[in-house]
Amino acid sequence: MGRRYFGTDGIRGKVGEDPVNAEFVMKLGWAVGTVLAQEGNRKVLIGKDTRISGYMFESALQAGLSAAGVDIHILGPMPTPGIAYLTRTFHARAGIVISASHNPFYDNGIKFFSAEGTKLPDEIEIAIEAAIDQPMTTVDSSKLGKAERIESARGRYIEFCKSTIPIGTDFQGLKIVLDCAHGATYNIAPSVFTELNAKVTSIGIKPDGLNINDGYGSTYPKVLQEEVLHRGADLGIAFDGDGDRVVMVDANGEVVDGDELLYIIAMARQKNETLNGGVVGTLMSNFGLEHALEEQGIAFTRAKVGDRYVLEELKKNAWSIGGESSGHIICLDRTTTGDGIVAALQVVAAIVDTGRSLHELKAGMRKYPQTMINVPLKKKVDVTQIPAVNDAVKQVEEKLAGNGRVLLRASGTEPLIRVMIEGTNPVQVDELANELADVVRLNA
Repeated sequence: MGRRYFGTDGIRGKVGEDPVNAEFVMKLGWAVGTVLAQEGNRKVLIGKDTRISGYMFESALQAGLSAAGVDIHILGPMPTPGIAYLTRTFHARAGIVISASHNPFYDNGIKFFSAEGTKLPDEIEIAIEAAIDQPMTTVDSSKLGKAERIESARGRYIEFCKSTIPIGTDFQGLKIVLDCAHGATYNIAPSVFTELNAKVTSIGIKPDGLNINDGYGSTYPKVLQEEVLHRGADLGIAFDGDGDRVVMVDANGEVVDGDELLYIIAMARQKNETLNGGVVGTLMSNFGLEHALEEQGIAFTRAKVGDRYVLEELKKNAWSIGGESSGHIICLDRTTTGDGIVAALQVVAAIVDTGRSLHELKAGMRKYPQTMINVPLKKKVDVTQIPAVNDAVKQVEEKLAGNGRVLLRASGTEPLIRVMIEGTNPVQVDELANELADVVRLNA
């Protein structure tokens, strides 16, 4: 059964446009409450990032949930993974996140966590969509849900984050610059790293409701690079607006992306004999990650793009570590979802444990040059069924001779094909990508 509202990660769009408006979100809250209140306790957590529309949607959700007879625990600004964690520890029926992640302030969205701190099962999302189509009713006044603010939420999550690295690990002597994207980590991450005795400089910690992700954070690391070099810091850490992604900057000012961070974490786990299987990447993970892990005898597999699919692959293989190039990294041996702070802590703990710098730790993985070209199509079409395209792909693979890869990936939102090629020679990679893109244009 197709979904009209839910995407791979909740509901997202421009504020004020259907369905991201106050009226719909109130109905959504009621629908969620109606479905979840059928069994178990009637307690739901709500957290948000720092964008201005969060105030409106927080109130709308409260109204809808209360009308369905569900009690609400309000967390305020809180990283998405923090809401997942607190949903579990409060034994709530669900956690609701008001956030559009790395998007600009004028976008927003609603996503959900189950009682286990994972994404809602498909059948629950389908039931919620069905309830949205029903007339909204209100329970008897004596059964209306109550709202309560959880003042201890921030402290609880800070302590959890610190607990994900070995007791006694001390960041004393490390100079770290944190970029919180004026987002949900602004009053969390600085405390975590300061309490572990790092010397911390923080930027992107003055949210005004409009500046989330605006030139700061994991999507825009330039300011962090400049700050690391200016201060002579050992490293920099950048989160996105809701704190589930992270990229880092080494002492040379070089960006360390999600693939490289995943490699560092996997190597640290292997060294400490806690890797528990292999590593899950995505179709977009750099070929260099696959090669580097292979050289160390670590299994690697690719999931479809999206943290939901990485998580599914981890569970299928009973592995613990996976993630995306964007910096969305899942450490299932520590938590239930992608967590930027937790992932960053694993990397910094590896620096302390090995006595090696971030630059040295990433050096074991050599990123392959990559070229991606978006080819617009008149309509959506499966290019893998076009003989001329398949022949062109085979020719490119022969030229790469096992030292690279080809990926044709259809966009999920618009009629275009992403043509991506990786290899050892950047000039060759660029030429082959353009040749293949031309074949797609002519035949698709």
